[in-house]
Amino acid sequence: MRRTRRGRTPIAVAVGVLLAAALGVTGSASADGGSRGGDWFTSWAQSQQGLAGTTLNDQSVRMITHLSQGGDALRVRVQNQFGTAPLTVDAVAVAVSGTGAAIVGGSRPATFPGPNHRSTGSVTVAPGGEAWSDPIRIETRPQDDIAVSMYVAGQATPGVHASALRDNYVTEAGAGDHVGDASGAAYTRKVGSTYLVSAVDVHNTHLRGTIVAYGSSVVDGTGSTNCGPGCTVTGDNRRWTDELARRVVKELPARRQVAIANAGIGGTTSSPECANEPAGVRGLEGTARLDRDVLALHGVTAVIYYYGTNDLQDDCTADQILRSYDTVFARLRQAGIKVYVTPITARPIYTDQMNLHRYTVDGFVHRWNDCSGHCDEVLDFDQVIKDPLHPNAINPSYDNGDGIHANIAGQQAIADSISLPLLARSATTT
Repeated sequence: MRRTRRGRTPIAVAVGVLLAAALGVTGSASADGGSRGGDWFTSWAQSQQGLAGTTLNDQSVRMITHLSQGGDALRVRVQNQFGTAPLTVDAVAVAVSGTGAAIVGGSRPATFPGPNHRSTGSVTVAPGGEAWSDPIRIETRPQDDIAVSMYVAGQATPGVHASALRDNYVTEAGAGDHVGDASGAAYTRKVGSTYLVSAVDVHNTHLRGTIVAYGSSVVDGTGSTNCGPGCTVTGDNRRWTDELARRVVKELPARRQVAIANAGIGGTTSSPECANEPAGVRGLEGTARLDRDVLALHGVTAVIYYYGTNDLQDDCTADQILRSYDTVFARLRQAGIKVYVTPITARPIYTDQMNLHRYTVDGFVHRWNDCSGHCDEVLDFDQVIKDPLHPNAINPSYDNGDGIHANIAGQQAIADSISLPLLARSATTT
């Protein structure tokens, strides 16, 4: 049955306010940026990169977010980074995801900080802005899929992350408010992108940090849905960051657990100076989006930085790439965040000149094994997935088929190569 716009009940709003106070949150959660998150840690992220090619109109969306760590409460970030008009989301709810678009265990409505310290069940986000919800009491575990359901009563073009690498769900236009539906029947459309929501925090007093993977498509997870020749293991959430999160939960002691968040966007560069950077990714460089995609997240203690291959493709020089590295690394270290850098991986298109620039950048990264004091450690992804016989190629058993990205086996190899004690050392000790 079609349900039209509804508001949050006074009881639901009051519960949100009391829960916020109990968990030590007052005002907008977005004020608690970077490593100053208290017991809040970003457990999932997908960075917005533009506006979707569709307009929402009196319809609901159900986005599936995959938590690297769980906790006793959640909060979600609704973002309007690329919008040109205010974005109003009229209802938001979270629930454990079931089969397809269905949910299990019932949904929990979200509220958002409003004027005069009064929470409301709807939220309006200014162009270029974001809003974090009040805490939502729901018990979650590592690797839980959490459905974030949102209803837009009017018309709005949502912000988008293009490569969800999983199915998300949307109702038909005019279908009304279905955020609380246990069944997924109303969500008749599948989309391969993520709309509106760009991060989920968990409240967990036992976590000691969030590690953010930051970079281009190698971080975003291109190839992670490709099982490779003769392989039958498939499924969602097979990025190397997902595999790394599973290793953390399994192998690190309880007192050193960290969350893993993915802030990759395919096709992007580190430097804004590349002469042939495509218009579609201009403004999404590592230097440009650092504040919103890393420093605005919560509990961040370290960043795994992978950038450079697109810079070379787009005709950046080693000097231009290294200038961007210096800019980003200085900002991170000033914020007390450790920087783990990956050398530039192989690619078939590299010319001799590109390889010279790559050699210069990778030489800087490897100097003293810590970027000559500019970063904290080197993670040798290039050595993990390289083809030992062809310097411009990756190992055929790890190749997604494009010579650039790792398939599922390669994603696992990257995750297995990362030192968990190294990540643990970045964690807070309090």
